[in-house]
Amino acid sequence: MGASDLSAALWQERRQLELLLFRLETQRLHVEAGNLQWLSFMAAEIETVLDRLRFEALARSVESAAVATEWGLPAQTTLIELIAAAPAGAWPGILGEHLDVLQGLLAQLAEAARVNEETLRTFQLDERPRPSGTAGLLDQLTTAGNLERAIAVVRRTSQPMLAQYLGGDQFSGGDQYPGGDQE
Repeated sequence: MGASDLSAALWQERRQLELLLFRLETQRLHVEAGNLQWLSFMAAEIETVLDRLRFEALARSVESAAVATEWGLPAQTTLIELIAAAPAGAWPGILGEHLDVLQGLLAQLAEAARVNEETLRTFQLDERPRPSGTAGLLDQLTTAGNLERAIAVVRRTSQPMLAQYLGGDQFSGGDQYPGGDQE
């Protein structure tokens, strides 16, 4: 049951990473369209996914530690090490597929976060004429605050603990991993 539960936890984490990527792409499209009034909602949606990801990471850690112990490895074993120690059969391939997809998602998220931050910064530095008066100043301050919050949230989208669990930077999607085939 242990490896099955780990695989299920990895599926859940993959789903949340895909949702995070979707939210980042949606944010970028709204910002590029000039829909800055939605910044606070978009930041809240990204934060919600990040909260769910923390829960999924905890569930994955528990399941991974159980499988590692079952297979005679330390609890803090990386996914690459689990693949290498997996018993003969389907598990090296199944876990290897999770590894490849998760590494790919992390790379996509890093790029999406970089592009989003650049896009948000262009609006932050925008020199357009602003309406005058109290209402105009309030709108400027609100937009500036929402831009700052959106940038801060985008910066929090990296998943360093997941990258470490996957085996760090030494492997990228499609590279040879112990017990797997090169794609």
